[in-house]
Amino acid sequence: MTTVLSDRDRRKRDDRPDETFYKEPRFVTHADDAFIARLTALYDELLDPGDRVLDAMGSWVSHLPPTPFERVVGHGLNEAELAANDRLDEFVVRDLNADRTLPFDDGAFDAVCCALSVQYLEYPGPVFAEFARVLAPGGVVVVSFSNRLFPTKAVYAWRAASMEERADLVERYLSAGGLPVADRIAERPGTDPFYAVVGRKPASDERQ
Repeated sequence: MTTVLSDRDRRKRDDRPDETFYKEPRFVTHADDAFIARLTALYDELLDPGDRVLDAMGSWVSHLPPTPFERVVGHGLNEAELAANDRLDEFVVRDLNADRTLPFDDGAFDAVCCALSVQYLEYPGPVFAEFARVLAPGGVVVVSFSNRLFPTKAVYAWRAASMEERADLVERYLSAGGLPVADRIAERPGTDPFYAVVGRKPASDERQ
């Protein structure tokens, strides 16, 4: 497995287990309305009716369009937040910094969405390899982020990087997981900058 971050890169100001920090629910959005609208529009463009969707590292709102999906599964660190998300058919609570596996079958999803959370991953290589594993051939990964974060819980590599360098990091994460980059978006629809990096699993299921 490719090591993307060094020990220094993954260092956090608050090195307590993430489950301690996320023990109490936070029913807030982590970007402005324009960012959220742009993200929903991107999902609408990339996801098809009937898709099976994993909302990874998610919360109480998924920002998905009103498309009729076959199944939407949430993953996150706070049970109360996930239970309040009315787009989820089911959810699982798991700290991917402590256990870098997902409890799903190979090819279980057509899309993995990771919104406003990638900056907290300490071991992105194995996690993105899991995203690739649970994706069906031809499936898509959409990683979105802005300039907001919890500074004590974001890894050093992210805190020290510019926005473009953060997009470079996400491209490295996708590559480490065997997910070729299909698109990279940088816009400012409102106050918050909108960045998204899209990866797609090869249709032949051959790693590149």
